Order: sequence, then structure tokens, then C-alpha cells
Amino acid sequence: MEYTFYPKGVCSREMKVELDECGIIKNLSITGGCNGNLTGICNLVKGMKATDAIARLKGIDCGGRGTSCPDQLSIALKNALEEN
Repeated sequence: MEYTFYPKGVCSREMKVELDECGIIKNLSITGGCNGNLTGICNLVKGMKATDAIARLKGIDCGGRGTSCPDQLSIALKNALEEN
């Protein structure tokens, strides 16, 4: 199942996540933001349980914004799990 999320308050503009039936992240792509960092995050979370990724990424702040691309990814993953 593929889920598209549009982050708020960060530089990235779109996150597409694909989860399998067990909630494992099969694929992730992020448009916009810091390409090197976000490509690294995408590669690191592939194959990980979405719940584990959420626990690691939730609440990370970027420059005092109260959120970050990783934090927004945790929201995207939570929403994707709820739809899955």
C-alpha cells in the first residue's frame, strides 16, 4: 500500500511511503528538503517496522520550528499505518 503525505512547516514538500501488510517500510521517497540527509533517512528506514521508525523520529526538531522532516515522516508513517 502506498501513502502520500504533504509535510507542514519543513523544507520537504512530499513524502511517499510504501508499507507491506505487516507494516514494514518497503519504499520511501521524499521530495524537497536536504537531499543528502533525506536520502540517507530513506535508505536507513527501508526494511524497518514503521512503528520502530516512528519511535526513533517523532519529536525531532529542526532550527526551533517545533518539527523537522524526520518528525513529519513519523506523522506520515502513523497515518499510513492507520490507513493500512
